[in-house]
Amino acid sequence: MADAVKVLVVGLGNMGASHASAYHRNPGFEIVGIMSRSIKSKPIPDELKGYPLFEDYDEALKATKPDAVSINSWPNTHAEYAIKAMNAGAHVFMEKPLATNIEDAEAVVKLAREKNRKLVLGYILRVHPSWMKFIELGKTLGKPLVMRLNLNQQSNGPAWGWHKNLIDSLIPIVDCGVHYVDVMCQLTEAKPVRVHGIGAKLWDDAAKQNYGHLHVTFDDGSVGWYEAGWGPMMSEEAFFVKDVVGPRGAVSIVPGHSEGKDQLADISDSADIDRHTKTDAIRYHHAEVGPDKNFVKKDEMFNMEDEPGHQDLCDREQEFFLKAIREDLDLSESMDAAVNSLRIVLAAEQSIHEKRAIELA
Repeated sequence: MADAVKVLVVGLGNMGASHASAYHRNPGFEIVGIMSRSIKSKPIPDELKGYPLFEDYDEALKATKPDAVSINSWPNTHAEYAIKAMNAGAHVFMEKPLATNIEDAEAVVKLAREKNRKLVLGYILRVHPSWMKFIELGKTLGKPLVMRLNLNQQSNGPAWGWHKNLIDSLIPIVDCGVHYVDVMCQLTEAKPVRVHGIGAKLWDDAAKQNYGHLHVTFDDGSVGWYEAGWGPMMSEEAFFVKDVVGPRGAVSIVPGHSEGKDQLADISDSADIDRHTKTDAIRYHHAEVGPDKNFVKKDEMFNMEDEPGHQDLCDREQEFFLKAIREDLDLSESMDAAVNSLRIVLAAEQSIHEKRAIELA
């Protein structure tokens, strides 16, 4: 049996704790340390107690000599931590985004290739069976495609703090947008050529705009929009829109709500991390009509109620990371896709600042 991969976990927030749990329970990994700048003053999940704790990244790298580093810290540390890890001989799992600017993102990918280090990005929708089905069905709709995606979140309780802190690094359409423009790129398999963004600052406590909207045009004529807003003022209505329309019909993700659920009592459902990927069902609408102009075929519903939850998806990501290391997988496509999606969302931010559409080279 292969030796366990020694992993240093960096960051113990929502995603860091989930990934650490995955490593803890996977015999293919051995956690050699957990690092966070304030970890010794914060509670540690019971299953993670007993592992060495560090508050300095360089010290943690030197002391643990890991085979892999899992980077789940604030986005403005991602590139620096990844480069140091790879220079120390470690493979890298990194939560999205790659970096906060395209130059750093390209430098990280370039180094991964030069050092022959595995670089796996936390694009959780790429391991999600329901989203994989959504993309598969969307590709049958013909061209061009119209893609409508959003994820608005109402900040309340713990979400108030981590949304505010995230905005210190990146505006919402950049931080979360990489997931959804990556979905657009998979659906179209086309080259993005133009991006336009708009934004607004509604939250006095946040350092940057907390609401944004981007439009992207592809070279096959397809178009898509993505909307994201965080803050205590955001509406709970229409916070989860995910559909794609083509000449042959439409495919839509249908998030479910339990029958009889008191929606007014359900505070901040939009900030529930399990709702970010939850589908429940996929509706496939067929556009064909007969001589009487009535639809020939009824809509199809694909039941996704048994889909994996958030922790299960994190487990899948780390299983893939282990496989990539042990089987020396070629990760060129996913690394290039991560740079491409970041380029699109950063162009949207540039568009907001410059008040013009941005042509992508």
